Parts: sequence; structure tokens; C-alpha cells
Amino acid sequence: MKLLLLGKGGQVGWELQRSLAPLGELVALDFDSTDFNADFSRPEQLAETVLKVRPDVIVNAAAHTAVDKAESEPEFARKLNATSPGVVAEAAQQIGALMVHYSTDYVFDGSGSKPWKEDDATGPLSVYGSTKLEGEQLVAQHCAKHLIFRTSWVYAARGGNFAKTMLRIAKERDKLTVIDDQFGAPTGAELLADITAHAIRATLQDPSKAGLYHAVAGGVTTWHGYARFVIEQAKAAGVELKAGPEAVEPVPTTAFPTPAKRPHNSRLDTTRLQSTFGLVLPDWQSGVARMLRETF
Repeated sequence: MKLLLLGKGGQVGWELQRSLAPLGELVALDFDSTDFNADFSRPEQLAETVLKVRPDVIVNAAAHTAVDKAESEPEFARKLNATSPGVVAEAAQQIGALMVHYSTDYVFDGSGSKPWKEDDATGPLSVYGSTKLEGEQLVAQHCAKHLIFRTSWVYAARGGNFAKTMLRIAKERDKLTVIDDQFGAPTGAELLADITAHAIRATLQDPSKAGLYHAVAGGVTTWHGYARFVIEQAKAAGVELKAGPEAVEPVPTTAFPTPAKRPHNSRLDTTRLQSTFGLVLPDWQSGVARMLRETF
């Protein structure tokens, strides 16, 4: 089996290189790859790459993820998040490949407190959310065999992330102010990559499993709760900090105005994913604690 990974250099793409390798021959590309074009700002050349490689599975981990920046460059965001995935999906359909694509809780309006289900009405609040919604619609429309995973609050040990930022601030300052009215589940790129590999194998064996799924870690917290947990873990590990968990002060979203509006409710219901693929998703704390142990 041959697999084509697009966006290998991102948080999820980096972990996918590990999780997909045992499934077969892996061709992993990024926007600056020289062997084949995988630059999502040049959609006209992406189909050519797919037709040259002729993979059995295409995994697209490329995206415009700068949520606030997308507000000032909507056409560029649309090209990366919608137009290019649609082009890849058309090429995937042409060669009969399974296409995997990632989307986001930002396709919803963030209202209420119930976890969103796959079939709930969408209503994005931002350019990022609307372009990601269009992208998943184009993938589903153009490629019959697809897996689309909506996720949220993604982090990885590699590169920067929210937890590392909180640790740095806690070392420099006596107190932190963190938003406490946005709810979700921090989800590790490693977990997403493992879910993806498992789902690919299952869907190739049973094509009826293709479709749209919500994929996040178990449990729920706020950014404030997330920050407190990170600092508690650091303190327990003996990391020197100026600010302890009690110095993390809760504030509303309005305290940090941003160009893009954030959803208050990013909870995603993963019942469909767990029942279809026979998975039990770990609580968010276990993944964050493991990532922190690699960071300290």
C-alpha cells in the first residue's frame, strides 16, 4: 500500500509520519518539497502530484491555521483550507484513493454547553471556521471514500504550544490571567495521528466506515483549567516557578480581544468515532501530562 502525506511539517503531520509508516510505503511532503509540488497555495499543481504518486491513501494535514491572520487574508485562507483540499479530493476520486482530511470545532457557532455532534447545524464565526467548513464540504463532495476528522485545541510536544507558553510566563511573573469561559478538550497531535492510522486500516477493510467524525481527547476544561493543570504538574515535578496554580486568575474572553471571534463551546461528541472504530479515548489530562514530562 502507498500513502501520500501532505503537510508533513505541521504538528499533526509530524506525528503522522510516525503513525502511518507501518501501514505501507509513505511519501511525506510539505509546501517546500522538491520532488513533488505540495504547496497548497498552488492548487493547480496538487492534482498533478496526486496523479504522479498514485497513492492508495492521501492524508492531508496541510492548512492555514493562523486564526486571527485569516481575518485579514480571507482569499489566501480559502485557497489553503478549501480550494486546494477540493482539488486533492477530485484527484483522489479519479484514482480511487481514500482521502483523510482534518477540520475543526470552529465550524460551529460555539453556543450552548452540549458537545457538538457531527450532524449538528454549523455556523462558523470566523474566516478560519468558514474556510475549514467549505474545505470539508468539498472533500466530501468530490471524494466518495473520505475520512474527515473535526478536532480542537491541538497541541504537540514539538514546537510551541499553550502549555509551554504558560510555563514560561509562570517562570517570569507572579500571576497569570487566563480565559475561563471557553470550553474544550486539549488534544494531542500524537493521539490524532494514532486515531488516523487505526481508522485508515479499518476503513480500507470496511468502506462503510468512511465519513465525518469528531476526534478529541476525553473530558472537558477551560483554558484557565488547562493552565492550572500545567502549573500543578510543573510544581509537582520540581520546576522552579514564580507563579503557582493559585496565581492563575480567571478572566472572560472579552479581556483578550482578538480579530477572529472564538467559540465559547468547543466540546465535541466522539460517540460515533469510538463506536465505529472500537476506540476508548483517554482523558485530556493524560496526554498533556505525558507531553509535559517530555518538556520539563
